[in-house]
Amino acid sequence: MKKVVIFLAVVGIFVAAILVYQKIFNVGSEPPTTPTMTQDSIIDQNTEDVPAVTTLVENLDTPWALAFLPASRQGGPDKTLLVTERNGRLSLITDKGISQVATIDKSTEYGEGGLMGITLHPNFGSNNYIYLYYTFFSDNDKTMNRVVRYKLTGNTLYDEQIIVDNIPGGIYHNGGRIKFGSDGYLYITTGDSTNPSLSQDRNSLAGKILRVTDAGDPAPANPFRTRIFSYGHRNPQGITWDSAGNLWSTEHGRSGAQSGLDELNLIESGKNYGWPNFEGDETGSGITLPVLHSGPNVTWAPGGIAYLNNKLYFVGLRGETLYVYDLATRTLSEFFKGEYGRLRDVIVGPDNLLYITTSNRDGRGNPQETDDKIIRINPSKL
Repeated sequence: MKKVVIFLAVVGIFVAAILVYQKIFNVGSEPPTTPTMTQDSIIDQNTEDVPAVTTLVENLDTPWALAFLPASRQGGPDKTLLVTERNGRLSLITDKGISQVATIDKSTEYGEGGLMGITLHPNFGSNNYIYLYYTFFSDNDKTMNRVVRYKLTGNTLYDEQIIVDNIPGGIYHNGGRIKFGSDGYLYITTGDSTNPSLSQDRNSLAGKILRVTDAGDPAPANPFRTRIFSYGHRNPQGITWDSAGNLWSTEHGRSGAQSGLDELNLIESGKNYGWPNFEGDETGSGITLPVLHSGPNVTWAPGGIAYLNNKLYFVGLRGETLYVYDLATRTLSEFFKGEYGRLRDVIVGPDNLLYITTSNRDGRGNPQETDDKIIRINPSKL
């Protein structure tokens, strides 16, 4: 009898593990159809007539990041939007429709990893450089991340160059946001790869915000003469700059049964943001506290962040909300809670409207038939 009970317990654990695996990796879910446009125009020139919310694109598969191509590349107003999907697909969206630019074959969708961040070189109009962040399996079968640079000519990528390689990765906590700052350097967020001690290890690229040249070398003024700009991060997934040039970042706090303590951080060179030794309002010698955190009982699971008109806009995955932090009043407002599911990225378009991606097909959401989407928000009508 005891053997039967043990056997049934083992079977139960095995079945539970399979269910967890299916949930994390989205196994068995129906993939979306080909991405489709729902509007004739990406950009509306008369923004006063733009409604509060407009769905622009449907049927994407876990879109992760957005970037507008500059007008100089098109010979007219910025109306071309690039989107990465975690399955490795990079697509170009214009008023004429959606075209697939490439599938990044070296990218591996694994847990929270895959094709993630995207950004354009500040001189894209002359050099056509586009940067991507993706997950891959190394020769010794370790999960790693890297930043690469391509040239984008027409709708074709070519000439891959590795910019930063062998960033520790894992099933969770891969970071993945990349953007150029006004100083001309490339900023890269990395997660702790579920090895929290690496966040405090200044010999590791994990759990950091990196700052590098456009070729991947450490920026000359970096605090430790390495690629590291700040450290003590768990899983930062958003970066932006305000009008004064201050760098802001969103960061995932603890997870599991005691989730919460997600952070909005003001990032400064060489500062230690505490993970894994300090959370929330906890502090110690040399620790920089977050400007704002969600508290121990609320989870934002923040994704991308954008700045517009003295406000920080960031989105929540588990929070399923657009959060707005007013820098003048130091107050936080919430919009669309639960209406569109999990939200991954937010950027400001050339029309000063917000462009947001949903993330309901990432294995943790409840996708509707037309998920995932790109949604345009008119902030003046919030």
